Amino acid sequence: MNAQLIVALDVPDTNAMIATVDKIGAAVSFYKVGLELFISAGPQCLAPLHERGKSIFLDLKLHDIPRTVANAVRSAAAHNVSLLTVHAGGGAAMLRAAADAAAEFPQRPRIVAVTALTSLNDTDLQQLGVTRSVAEHARSLGTLAIESGIDGLVCSANEVADLRHEFGPQAVLVTPGIRPAGAETGDQKRVATPAAAVANGASYLVVGRPILEAENPAAAAQAILSEMHNACGEGK
Repeated sequence: MNAQLIVALDVPDTNAMIATVDKIGAAVSFYKVGLELFISAGPQCLAPLHERGKSIFLDLKLHDIPRTVANAVRSAAAHNVSLLTVHAGGGAAMLRAAADAAAEFPQRPRIVAVTALTSLNDTDLQQLGVTRSVAEHARSLGTLAIESGIDGLVCSANEVADLRHEFGPQAVLVTPGIRPAGAETGDQKRVATPAAAVANGASYLVVGRPILEAENPAAAAQAILSEMHNACGEGK
């Protein structure tokens, strides 16, 4: 299977994080630490994940002047994270600064740029003064990011097939907003099933609530992994 599952640790503190990771067990090797947990617990929350041999997606969506973002990338790289997010809307100079800072490290984090949050649709973009569609916006920002040396993009499954075609097999495409069939969408507006995201060319599927809120998180994660395997024709 080419695509990997990343479980989003959208939990309030380190104790809740550890409990969640230990419930899921060996089935999942990659976890996302986002703003809620990182602001609550700080960088020290990453240590238990390293101790358990897990890979880390640090989802801070950096968006600032180039120097500030470059220094933040260096700080993140020192914590041995595998993936790190920036906002593509920060512009070419910021994106190049992020890519250059990551390249300073032998085991550098791969930088992925957020194109359009999965909580936004065409109407939301129009309210922000963006007249093009989400798909056009994602493609344009994606081109800017890739041409600036960024490793890949964060995009919904609605755009991932187009971006895979546009940027080829080497681009890292991270797809949040993944919901198994019948699951609540919550505040996400551009969602897809695990099978659809894999079929469309996603590199990583990010899943939070459908696993975290399940009665049995390990079983929920395994069901999503099975759907991903089946989408690749690998069977269970």
